[in-house]
Order: sequence, then structure tokens, then C-alpha cells
Amino acid sequence: MNEPGAITGVSVDHTRASVDEIDLAGEDGVRATVSDLLARKGVEEAFAIQTCNRSAAFVVTDRHASATAALRSFAPDVRDGAIRRFGHEESLEHLMRVASGLDSLVLGEDQIIGQVREAYEESRSAGGIGPVLEDAVTKAIHVGERARNETSINEGIVSLGSAAVELATAETDLDGARSVVVGAGEMGTLAARALDETPVSEIIVANRTIPHATFVAEELETESDAIPLVDLPRVIPDVDLVIAATGSPDPVIGAESVPPVGELVCVDIARPRDVDPALGERPDVSLFDIDALEQVTRKTRERREDGARAVETIIDEELDRLLDAYKRKRADDAISAMYTSADRVKATEVDAALSKLEAQGGLTDDQRETVEAMANALVGQLLAAPTKSLRDAAGEDDWETIRTALELFDPEFDAPPGTPGDARESDGSQDHAATAERSDD
Repeated sequence: MNEPGAITGVSVDHTRASVDEIDLAGEDGVRATVSDLLARKGVEEAFAIQTCNRSAAFVVTDRHASATAALRSFAPDVRDGAIRRFGHEESLEHLMRVASGLDSLVLGEDQIIGQVREAYEESRSAGGIGPVLEDAVTKAIHVGERARNETSINEGIVSLGSAAVELATAETDLDGARSVVVGAGEMGTLAARALDETPVSEIIVANRTIPHATFVAEELETESDAIPLVDLPRVIPDVDLVIAATGSPDPVIGAESVPPVGELVCVDIARPRDVDPALGERPDVSLFDIDALEQVTRKTRERREDGARAVETIIDEELDRLLDAYKRKRADDAISAMYTSADRVKATEVDAALSKLEAQGGLTDDQRETVEAMANALVGQLLAAPTKSLRDAAGEDDWETIRTALELFDPEFDAPPGTPGDARESDGSQDHAATAERSDD
């Protein structure tokens, strides 16, 4: 049985899946994915993230079976071996690893933390972020910030754009070469900036909207120009390198649109693909996709091992803090329900007792206060031991005890009067958690 309000997650990413499988898993987009998951039985919260090398989804449910059933709708056409699955604690750790860049193709990449923030905002707009995922995702973002501020995890190559340029440098001589960057978004901009640090003679930025391409081109020191995507077939025959990084759902460079060229290196870092894979079958074209960047990024990974170890330590610390906070909250929920219920019973019985005493001759204000103080003391003393037991249960991951307490003291439960455990008894065992903390102080 899962603990109350637990996270369950699945991920299709570069560690097990191909580019095409990642594309297939993320084809619906973040908001549509979150909306679909929220419509599934038992799902209270949902979060999804999609980047160049991952598509992942997380749900919050009270029962593991509900989470498993709901997540079957995510990536149903992707082979089972390409899917990673996470329980509650694993999901929390995985989100921290993603935000810190430990799980990125380019170890420590800077772009991922912004992508996590964007996914958080989109998921929240779709109604998917509640208290459990709020804590989980914001903690992951905090870990990502600490990783970059306190370690060397992001030194050297920090993006797919810069990795693409390093790969191109290894494949062809860029001295005096002409190049085209397709796409003026974040990844295209990073690729253009990385190319600006090489000895290429010209950088052409191609984009659907010319103003965006012009903005990128104008910030480069290398001779540059901006063109619309429709002009690509005209300029590609005269360039040596193409780096494609648009957000288009369909390829923007088809095999038939590229005439025979002397020698062309093409690096496709888009997801979905920007370049028709058939183009790579031609002898005059060397085509590389995200999968091919693994060799390039391995060198960066080796240089960043010390930083990665430091990030692992940060994650261990922050995960322990988050799990402790989660356990306290689960225990406090049950304790709050218990004390609220006891308060309701106490109020009923005190009113009844005071009414009887008033009928027997009246009470002074001091006498009323004495009766009420006695009732408060009884509640505090009787619930002190259960309060400690529930907090101990949380510390020992005894979620069965906490779940039972939540069910017993459910504020919405009202047993019919006259039954064993009548309305007053069920109230007394039902919802009183705020006072538990008072007696525990």
C-alpha cells in the first residue's frame, strides 16, 4: 500500500530510449498530458516535463494501483524497456537529479533548470500542482540552483548547442567555413553563440519569423545574416555546416529539398527531429542527431566528475530534509484530524455539562473557566500518547498506521446516532489535529 499523497513517476529519456521514442512519449505536450492524467481516477496532482532528451510524468495518488493505472496512458506506444518508473522517494530524487543536470545528456547543462521551471508553470496552469508536487518541484529547482552556485557541475560544455558545435569541430574543419543555424529559440541561440567562438567565416540564422533570427544574428561578432526557413534550399548548397534546433513538430529540412552538395555536416539537436533521417543516407552528407552527442558529452562528463559528486551530496541532504518534512506533514494531518474531532466532542460535552450545572443553580465565570480548562486538560492528556505514536509512525515510514488514523478521524465521517460508536464517539475519534500540536508543546 502506498503512503498517503505519494508521488509516482515515469520517464522516457536518453538513458534508455531513442530520440524517436522520446518524441513519441512527448507528442501531446505538457498541458495536455497533465490534463489527461488529472482526469484519471484517483489522481490528485500531476506534473509533466518535456525536453530534448526526456519526456516524463508524475502523479500524486493515495494508492499505488491508482497511479499505475493512470500512468499507463503516458507513452502507451513506447516499448517497456525504454520507460523508467519511480516510486515516491525515487520520484523526489529523480526530479532533483533532473533539475541539477545530473540526468542530462550534457552533464550539468544550464538549460534544464529553466525547462523545469517552465514545466512547473505549465503544469500549474493546467491545475496539476498541489501541495505535494509544489514541495517536490520547488525543492528540485532549489537543488538545481545550489548545484550551479556551489559546484563545478556546469563548467565547460553546458548545452546541446555547444555540444553540437564541438561535434562539428571534430567532424570538419571550421576555419573559414560557412554555417547555418536553423531556429532562433533558446537552443538555436546557444548554438549560434558557440559557433561565434569558432573560426567560421559566416553564420546564417534561419527562422520562421525573421525578427527573431535578426535579433540572434545581430548579437554575433562573426559575419552573420538572417533568412526565412523557406530560403534554406537556396543557401544549404553553399554552406559547410548546418545545426538544426527548431521547435517544429515536423522536419524542416527534407532530403528532397537539399540538392547534391560537395560535403555537408548536419547536426540535428531538435526534438522532434528537424532533419529527415533519409538525408543521412547520402554520401555527401554526414548527419548526426542527439544520440550521436553522447561521445562528445562523455568528455565533459569526465571533467565534471568532482562537481557531480558534490551535487550528489547536496541531493542527499535536500532529499532527507524533504522526506522529513513530508513525514511530519503526513503525521500532522492525522494528528490534526484527531484533535479536531476531539475538540468537537469536548465542545458538545462541555456545553451539556454547563447547561446541567446552570439548571442546578447557576455558575460563576470562574467556575465556567474551570470546567472548560478541565476538559482541555483531559483532551490534551488523553491524546498525548496517540500524538507521539503517530509521529513515531511517520519517522518509521509506518504509513499503514497513519492511513488508519486518517480514515478513523475523517472530518467528513458521521456515524448514525445510536450505533456502536455513535455520532459523538465518531466525532471524538475523528478530526482533531490542531490541538495535538498544542498538547505536544
